Amino acid sequence: MRHPEEVYAEESVDTVRLPRAQAGSSPQHLLVTLLGEYLDSSDADLPSTAVIAMLREFGISESSARAALSRLVKRGLIARRGDARPPVYHLTPQAIAKHRARMQHFLNFGARPPQWTGAWVLVSFSIPSSGQALRHAVRRSLNALRFAGLYDSVWIRPGSDAAVVRQALDELLQHVEDARWSVMHVRFDEESGPHGPASAYDLATLAAGYSRFVKRYADLREAARNGKVDPVAALVARTSAMDSWRKFADSDPDLPQHLLPQPWPRQQARDTFLDIHTALGALAQARLVEVVTPYWPDAVSWVTHFRASSDPARPEPVRATSTGPPSQAGPDRSSH
Repeated sequence: MRHPEEVYAEESVDTVRLPRAQAGSSPQHLLVTLLGEYLDSSDADLPSTAVIAMLREFGISESSARAALSRLVKRGLIARRGDARPPVYHLTPQAIAKHRARMQHFLNFGARPPQWTGAWVLVSFSIPSSGQALRHAVRRSLNALRFAGLYDSVWIRPGSDAAVVRQALDELLQHVEDARWSVMHVRFDEESGPHGPASAYDLATLAAGYSRFVKRYADLREAARNGKVDPVAALVARTSAMDSWRKFADSDPDLPQHLLPQPWPRQQARDTFLDIHTALGALAQARLVEVVTPYWPDAVSWVTHFRASSDPARPEPVRATSTGPPSQAGPDRSSH
């Protein structure tokens, strides 16, 4: 497999180094990303050989691809259909629903400012000194729910929805002797002051991450807008951009504007991501169809791609009808 940089250099007057797929992504995670981006039906029969070919584009070995398939079966995201050899899989309806929700979250994140009421959910807990491992488990759970530590055992999150954190704390602590916790709805007298809720967040590091994203993908964005990325490069580069952006969508607390340092670079990063994701969508889809069709003749009927529907000025993607450029007819899906 050629790296996208090599493919692009053949077609460009100026040499531009396109980002490779994000380092550190496991084959399992990469497969979930690809299935979420390009497959949207539990009726599609997906041969294991097609999955192996798909992951080969990213330098993943056959053994690692098979291991990723096995793990997704155990997680209930895909299921085997019948006893065919080589094996044939399909996405479960639960996986389809999860993929759609995640794609909507990634693509719509940052589209509009949060509706701010001044409400925060605050969690305070006390665990016996002997419960260090449990204390770490509680903190991990709160982090996963996008809470931030205001003080050692005081955690906050913007908004008013406390149901999920109540359930998490009940499951972790209800049988722990001498453990105590409280979940409260609060408002801060000085939201933007040095002792207010913004101090719980490392906003400087988050802003630097957005700025790095813009710089890292600037050349790819320009190349994509000018039609100078071919399908081989598009599939890998578009996946890299999504893999990088989703980390922001999962970690940015989405604070109201008055709590953010100015200028705040998220919009520039989002525009960069959406330009790449939209411009390369049909090309990446066509490349994926080309890669898997020798193992999955019906691929053209099932492979598709997402776009951000919150940006109506962006062109609608369409299904590919061959291994060349996508046609201008046929339905597609978008996030809503």
